[in-house]
Amino acid sequence: MLRFEVGAEDLLRTRFAVSPIFELHDLLRALETPAPALPSSWLARFRTGFDQLREHPGRDAVRVLKTAREGANFFAPPPRGMAQTIEQDLAAVRAWPLGAAREEIDYYLARRRVTAATRAFLYDPDVLDRVADFLELAWSVLLAAEWPQMRAVCERDVVHRAAELGRAGWEAALAGLGPRVRWRDGGIELSAHGGPAGALGGAGLLLVPAVTIWPGTAVFGDDPWPKAIIYPARGVGALFEPAPAAVPDSLAGLLGRSRAQLLIGLGEPASTTHLAAVFTLATGAVGDHLAVLYRAGLVTRARSGRSVLYARTPLGDALVRAAG
Repeated sequence: MLRFEVGAEDLLRTRFAVSPIFELHDLLRALETPAPALPSSWLARFRTGFDQLREHPGRDAVRVLKTAREGANFFAPPPRGMAQTIEQDLAAVRAWPLGAAREEIDYYLARRRVTAATRAFLYDPDVLDRVADFLELAWSVLLAAEWPQMRAVCERDVVHRAAELGRAGWEAALAGLGPRVRWRDGGIELSAHGGPAGALGGAGLLLVPAVTIWPGTAVFGDDPWPKAIIYPARGVGALFEPAPAAVPDSLAGLLGRSRAQLLIGLGEPASTTHLAAVFTLATGAVGDHLAVLYRAGLVTRARSGRSVLYARTPLGDALVRAAG
């Protein structure tokens, strides 16, 4: 079991972030090897793009630089915040100290069987640029179109969890982080991970919601990462298998069916991008409907990272309840 001791200053310095490059690495792993935890219907969306990478030497190079429990640091830099972009991640890969990357490459190649082509790829003098170029290509064919909706799911999680952290403390914020994560006696215990207890030392904790980690968790603590927990974002099931709730005829008659759908779907904060994908509506139309609901006092809006998130007001909640 791994345990983080939490001091008084850690609450103030705990922060959230998203990691596009972590999502990409985990998706590549799930597509490369059987991943029964992630729904096959969702993974099927990415098979065509993944097949386009089949002959690229970077695909095998990236695969051998990680195992089930660890991976090279140089191609998975830590995120800085909720506004993290894949462009920032790739720039960090290209800027990594070459000597440190070489040490990690040697470490993994000593433990894995690789082809001559993969070895040549990883010992290229421009290996950092070549790895980053492959990851950029993989992002464009796999996740570029999906990322706005995935980011929206993560942002919804952060809005909920940050409110719980401020309202009721660590125990409430950690609830639902994972079945084997809990707050006990002034510390965070992760029974699925091994390692000695360690104090956060006033530096706080980095909490990273993710889609592709579902249903497990990952823990980072070795340099250059701060102490971090990557956990499955709340609401990820709706992303895997979107199933909009039925709209009562009474509410549809009052607001119109599309606006009624959106109001029901805003039981938790969501962006226009997420709502458009779930309800198969044009993003512009969703924005127009939300503007009407906002002027009527049925929803609120607030910026979170790169998105504007909408949520029902108490009046909106009451209207949905009254409609059944």
